[in-house]
Amino acid sequence: MLLGIARASNSRHQVTEQPVLSLMTPGATTETRSPAWKLLPQGYAIPDRAPSQSEAQEYCRHLARTHYENFSVATWFLPERLRQHFYSVYAYCRISDDLGDEVDHPAASLQLLDEWEAELHACYAGSPRHPVFVALAETVPKFDIPMQPFADLLKAFRQDQTITRYPTFNDLLGYCRYSANPVGHLVLYLCGYRDAERQALSDFTCTALQLANFWQDVSVDYAKGRIYLPLEDMQHYKVSERDIAAPKTPLPSAK
Repeated sequence: MLLGIARASNSRHQVTEQPVLSLMTPGATTETRSPAWKLLPQGYAIPDRAPSQSEAQEYCRHLARTHYENFSVATWFLPERLRQHFYSVYAYCRISDDLGDEVDHPAASLQLLDEWEAELHACYAGSPRHPVFVALAETVPKFDIPMQPFADLLKAFRQDQTITRYPTFNDLLGYCRYSANPVGHLVLYLCGYRDAERQALSDFTCTALQLANFWQDVSVDYAKGRIYLPLEDMQHYKVSERDIAAPKTPLPSAK
């Protein structure tokens, strides 16, 4: 379960248009404060009028169930009473990541992340419009989830727009504190745990998953102008950016 949501918050993938993501309240429009929303699937945009709670939950369910990741399979092991809440948290992580990773324009990403965070604040104030936050407006008070882990994820996605290299391993761990660890805290809140000991263990797990994701996607990240390998380690092992950019020879297939 943790893996499914963690991948939503730190995966590197190509966003494709999905009709189900256009689900909105009848009569609502997709006109938003920023034209940059047009760079993403239509259903991601903040509508002028909020959908109903049931429509918002359906939006999150479809996003979770139709994505390529393993999240849908993971939810089979959840109690029925928790599934919708996990769908809602997943949808937040999925769209948040896409705002930072799939727009391909740092200034536009920063603007979208600002508008997304404004919706987060509206959710906690009781006046969200986006389906994800309408759905979360039921989840947040039910599990007494603080805003901080949601907001911390956005710090990481903002950082991606301005910082593309990490001099030391500790610098990279500092990034993971925001890009991955908040996901584990959200999962713990949904499962009824709030203690510092479990949160610390969760941080170790989420950071490890994030690092593994970086190391399997070195070429993909480099194509986006980012390197998540500590520069001190690259220097120590005599690995240059030219080495990363060089075409790779496929491994022979297993017989």
